[in-house]
Amino acid sequence: MDCDRPKNGGYNSLERLDYERRVFFSTPHSLGQHKILQEVQSDPIYLGVSGNVPCIENRRWNIGRVTYASLNIQGSCNNLCDTDPDAAEYTARNAADIEWMRQTFDEAKARHSVAIMFISQADPGFDMAGSQGAPLRDPNTLVENDSLPDGFHDFLVALRDEVVAFGKPVAYVHGDSHYFRVDKPLMNSQGFRIENFTRVETFGDHQDAGNNDVDWLKVTVAIYSREIFSYQPQIVPANHPTNPTP
Repeated sequence: MDCDRPKNGGYNSLERLDYERRVFFSTPHSLGQHKILQEVQSDPIYLGVSGNVPCIENRRWNIGRVTYASLNIQGSCNNLCDTDPDAAEYTARNAADIEWMRQTFDEAKARHSVAIMFISQADPGFDMAGSQGAPLRDPNTLVENDSLPDGFHDFLVALRDEVVAFGKPVAYVHGDSHYFRVDKPLMNSQGFRIENFTRVETFGDHQDAGNNDVDWLKVTVAIYSREIFSYQPQIVPANHPTNPTP
C-alpha cells in the first residue's frame, strides 16, 4: 500500500486522501482478480475534509495462520515536514496507525498466528546508518537525532514493545527509500538485536540517476519453518540498461 500524500499538503492532501479511499478502498475486499475479504479500521479518528473519518486503508486479513495488515504511514517525516506539513493530520493518523497495529498483534495472538506481516510505505529509519536518506535514529531510544521533525518515534516504540511481547516472526514491508534490502535493524532499549523482527524494503525507481531498479520480490510463506517468510528478488532484465564498458 502506498497512500502517500501530495506534496502541497493542507486541505488538498486531505481531499486527495478522501478521493483515494473512494477509488481504492470503497469495499471491504482487496483489489485483484481473486479478492480477499479484509477487516477494515472503522473508528472515525482520522481527519478528512468533512471532519473525522475512518482510516479505511488500514486493512487486516489472515491466510494460512499468518496475519497481515496495512498501515498508512507516509514517507519523509510522516507529514510533519515537507512543503506544507500538517501536524493535526499526522496526530490523528498516527493514533489510528498505532491502534491498528496493536489490535493486529492482539488478533494474531488470539488466532495463534505464527507470524505477522505489516505493509506500509514509509522508511522510518531504525539506526544511525541513514541508508538512502532514511532518518537518523538512536537504535536504543529510537529518538531521531538529526534535528528534523520525527513522525515515526511513537509508532516505532509501540511497535518494538509489541514485537518483543509477540516473540514470533514479524515483517515490516515498506518502500520509500527505493533501495532493496532485507535486514534486522531493530534493537531493544538495552542495545540487543530483536531477532524476530525483519525489515523488508522493496525495489524502487531511480531513473533520474540512470538506474531503473524496478524489479519485484517473491515472498514464500512456510508456516512450519522457523522464520516463516523467505525472500527471493526477481530481477527484470528489460528494466536494466547494459552496463557501460569501463
